[in-house]
Amino acid sequence: MPDTYPIAVIGGDGTGPEVIAEGVKVMDALADRFNLKFDWHYFDFGGDRYLKTGEILPDSAIEELRQFKAIYLGAVGHPEVKPGILEKGLLLQLRFKLEQYINLRPIKLYPGVETPLKNKGPEEIDFVVVRENNEGLYLGAGGFFKKGTPQEVAIQESINTRFGVERCLRYAFDYTRKRDREKKLTLCGKTNVLTFAFDLWERAFHEIGEKDYPEIERDYAHVDAICMWMVKNPEYFDVIVTDNMFGDIITDLGAMIQGGMGIAAGGNINPEGTSMFEPIGGSAPKYTGQGKINPLAAISAGQMMVSFLGEEAAAERLEDAIIKTCGKLKSLSAGKMGYTTSEVGDMVAEYL
Repeated sequence: MPDTYPIAVIGGDGTGPEVIAEGVKVMDALADRFNLKFDWHYFDFGGDRYLKTGEILPDSAIEELRQFKAIYLGAVGHPEVKPGILEKGLLLQLRFKLEQYINLRPIKLYPGVETPLKNKGPEEIDFVVVRENNEGLYLGAGGFFKKGTPQEVAIQESINTRFGVERCLRYAFDYTRKRDREKKLTLCGKTNVLTFAFDLWERAFHEIGEKDYPEIERDYAHVDAICMWMVKNPEYFDVIVTDNMFGDIITDLGAMIQGGMGIAAGGNINPEGTSMFEPIGGSAPKYTGQGKINPLAAISAGQMMVSFLGEEAAAERLEDAIIKTCGKLKSLSAGKMGYTTSEVGDMVAEYL
């Protein structure tokens, strides 16, 4: 009997369902070759449901999704829904309530994929960002005083707990050890200005590293320097660990240097519970139904999910098929690939 993995699927909005359909097709083909079975369970959470019912996530959703080891997410963002409603009500709710406290973002340039960085190739662009995913500014702590008046005050607080910081750092140290590349972990912060939050991060970083990970080289850089070096010398990095806000920013820069949103994928990880995998790009509603959107980011998210499930041989085969497909496309940009969305999915499946 094949190993069976029940997976929750949230296609989401815009082109989200299209790219997820290609990911499901590819992973079913992968399952056939490795004696696996993915048991897909579909949920209609997203903009259309919200517009029809006024409901983003029903009360039962979190407990229902908690029964799955993984969630496969397309994209969230609807042109008729005010920005922030779906992002907070769906994405952040899932990340927080399912304790997906790690956002994992591989920044890896594949052969044949163009990067805007001059004289840089796959040998130089291959690092990982570990972003804390449950705390910081994204908790929404703060408020307004005298809103709408000339004396208005807006406060947004970054909350960092020793517990939250330490579990993120330990995940990053463990990941660096398992990755076994340069065995260097870089803390990205702003200790010269954000002297409370990053004092905690830096102290915990060195205490944990010195005590439990002596073989891992510890490095620190301010976030502005990180952005500079990601462009000038990306080969400097092995694994970067940082807080929620800085992680959100530098991973989009990372997506650009690895070839763009057409290939960038990420995971929202709860190592002991339900994790969620998604393409980094948005819902791209202007391309909905046209067969122009690139599904490789969603397929790459599926590859991360397969690895998370412990099927490393299958994950390696799928990554190899993605690399071969990248080499056949004219571009990773929507509408410029030289193939339709479905044809790209078929190509990956054939390369398996």
